[in-house]
Amino acid sequence: MENIPAKTVFGYIMRMIRPFPLSIASMLLVAIFWAIDVSLRPYLLKIILDTIVNMPKADLLVTVGAPIFWYLFMSFMMSTVFRLHDYFASYKMIPEMRRTIALTAVQNLLGQSHQFYQNNYTGSLVNKVNDLTSSIPDIIKIITDRFISLFCVILIAIFTLWQVAPIFSICMMTWASMFIIGALLLSNYMSKLSDDWSERGSIITGKMVDVLSNMLSVRLFSRQKNEISMLSQTFDEAVNSEKKMQLVNFWVWFVYGYSFFLSLGFNFYFLIQGHQEGWITVGDFVIVLTINMSILEFMWQVTRDFPNFTRLFGKITQGLRAILAEVNVCDTLSAQPLVIRAGEIKFEDVRFNYSGAESLFEGKSVIIQAKEKVGLVGYSGGGKTTFVNLILRLYDLNAGRIIIDKQDISQVTQESLRDAISMIPQDPSLFNRSLMENIRYGCFSATDEDLIEAAKKAYAHDFIMSIPQGYEAHIGERGVKLSGGQRQRLVIARAILKNAPILILDEATSQLDSITEGYIQSSINELIRNKTTIIIAHRLSTLLHMDRILVFDNGQIVESGSHQELVVKQGLYKSLWEKQVDGFLPE
Repeated sequence: MENIPAKTVFGYIMRMIRPFPLSIASMLLVAIFWAIDVSLRPYLLKIILDTIVNMPKADLLVTVGAPIFWYLFMSFMMSTVFRLHDYFASYKMIPEMRRTIALTAVQNLLGQSHQFYQNNYTGSLVNKVNDLTSSIPDIIKIITDRFISLFCVILIAIFTLWQVAPIFSICMMTWASMFIIGALLLSNYMSKLSDDWSERGSIITGKMVDVLSNMLSVRLFSRQKNEISMLSQTFDEAVNSEKKMQLVNFWVWFVYGYSFFLSLGFNFYFLIQGHQEGWITVGDFVIVLTINMSILEFMWQVTRDFPNFTRLFGKITQGLRAILAEVNVCDTLSAQPLVIRAGEIKFEDVRFNYSGAESLFEGKSVIIQAKEKVGLVGYSGGGKTTFVNLILRLYDLNAGRIIIDKQDISQVTQESLRDAISMIPQDPSLFNRSLMENIRYGCFSATDEDLIEAAKKAYAHDFIMSIPQGYEAHIGERGVKLSGGQRQRLVIARAILKNAPILILDEATSQLDSITEGYIQSSINELIRNKTTIIIAHRLSTLLHMDRILVFDNGQIVESGSHQELVVKQGLYKSLWEKQVDGFLPE
């Protein structure tokens, strides 16, 4: 688990509050004003009581009128500044801040590499974004409304108590020093505990989403008890982690709370002794005890908020661990947009292996001519999908270059590279949006007429119109309301609408029935015209009209040629062709 320094956490928080100086100023103003009020109003009470004790009754109203006015004025001002706090913080700042945090976090996640999403639960990432949007505003309020307020209260209280007698100020300074030093010494350990607890919470969320999104498999294999058992183990780890954190909080505030009672006892002793010796007035009793009781009451509030602070800090830390994770695939500073002139793709001495795995490609060199139609075949794991993933730059190479129209793809922007390529995957990727929005994802500027024409070419228009609401119908998460063939046709329609100069098809018709596949094949043939096309297929009959077929075996291209040329050779392709069952390759 990568460590996120506290400096990084607070630096990120500072960037989030930078657009709201007036709101932060209002929160600090309230903290300072409240700290003044804690000492000032007891001081005014001291003046009032000492005056009442020492002045004749006839002169009381005139004499105590001024301190009473200021006492009431402070009460009015406290109510006013709290309303300003609510307006500038709760109304003006926090909703906008949550929006900024969420958009920044999602933007960072969208810039992450393909490998990042292979290594993280989607549900866990969503949970971390939610944690950031909720935890950062809450921790800012705790810092300003509790910690900064407490610091100001103690400073002003020490000064005020010194005016009564230095001994009371010393008692307060002793306890405050113990509080601050103890908090600093424990902060790192508490942060680690809260970070561990928060990370386990995100893991729980990720696993629950994983289980619920695969509910059909859970039911078909009757694995409800197994999933509950596995989740229970994860919950046990989270419970133990939280208990450790809560136990430390318990002992910390046990010591702080009882030490303050001890300090309060010393204050009583010196008040009584001072009154007997004549250097403590009745009003001094009020100011010393009121200030101490106000701080004690505030301390109990901090006692409740400090564990919450550590939890929030942990959530922010584990959220930033994902949001600020190093991006493996980045645009260079000098990256330029890819310009497609013809569509030639060239591999030059490419070396690549997945992290922790043996080398898959060793010195691979191959040229796909502009507008050439190339099929990729071979057993699973042979490197076909990796080949196209590298063209899409979902991974960076260990060595060598991939060049499109004399432009190294590592030196162009990823956005322009993928804009130039239409990909029809084997597993359709759809959003929980309307049918029209899913197809229009291929080209946002397309007209409705263009979109419907693309749907017709993909043989999707008829089934779309048979659905209530037609193109405006929502299809559920990952298109769950549609059949596999319907989802595949939507993805094909999207690719037709995009009309990119380079086209990659990964078993694009694998989920279609034979009749529909026959219909749509003509549309695909039209789609690939005048485009550089790469088709991954296990059904070799779909590659009969390819210009060239590349045969992969353990990362090597062992054969290359047209179907007619390859079936004459006594090689792997001939063997695959002869072993086909209903047009598919055996595993």
